Amino acid sequence: MSYMVINTNSLAQVAAARLGQSSAALEQSLQRLASGSKITAPASDSAGLADSMKFNAQMARIDAATSNISNALSFSQTQDGYLQKVDNALNRMGELSVLSQDVTKTDADRALYNKEFMALNYYIRNVATKDFNGISLFSANTLNVTTDSEANTVAMTGVDLGSTLAANVIHYHIESVGNALLAAASVKVVINQLAADRANVGSNIETLTFYSNQMGTLKNNLSSANSQITDVDVATESTNYAKENILVQTGTAMLAQANSLPQSVLKLLQ
Repeated sequence: MSYMVINTNSLAQVAAARLGQSSAALEQSLQRLASGSKITAPASDSAGLADSMKFNAQMARIDAATSNISNALSFSQTQDGYLQKVDNALNRMGELSVLSQDVTKTDADRALYNKEFMALNYYIRNVATKDFNGISLFSANTLNVTTDSEANTVAMTGVDLGSTLAANVIHYHIESVGNALLAAASVKVVINQLAADRANVGSNIETLTFYSNQMGTLKNNLSSANSQITDVDVATESTNYAKENILVQTGTAMLAQANSLPQSVLKLLQ
């Protein structure tokens, strides 16, 4: 035998509970669609949130390391730009030192050659003092460049242009045939050293470029992994939103129906 009661409306309580669940699910779905993230609160996916935080921290460190590598590349490219100009100057100095050995030239001619020779000498000595953001471009110091998110480094070989020039070119003039012979030999030594220096700089640039590309690939992979954890699938979530919206509307109607059932008891009393 069934009874109709008005003190406790069990049907309405069940309908209200289910409506509450549907409303909460609808709200979560709406938040996901609005934010574009599956994790709208720590309770949504606590483990996923922890992984995402670690991925984001690592990607931030990768960005910093990539910036370090980029600056080191700019440093090395600036070095090479100067060394190219020094090479041109040395080639001309070598040419002038040979021209000064011409027996058909007068001392006045050699004085003119020497004037240009010394001007170029001054230019390359000045280049040896150049810096990059306050860091000497041409010192013997090896610079350690951070290359990854764990602060590992790679050594960037220094180019000691100043001491090479001081030991070979600076002390010579070409105002006489004898001095021109000495100067030509010294210029040749410097050019050979310059070739080795440019090879070192080129090696630095190549190595740093590989590390830069590696950091880019790693960040893309981490970003993709993080996306799988946090980014919402709009198509799937839109379907969930539509489903929960229907359930809320249906639950609201059923709750209203359950609340109206006790009214039939009153009719029995009339």
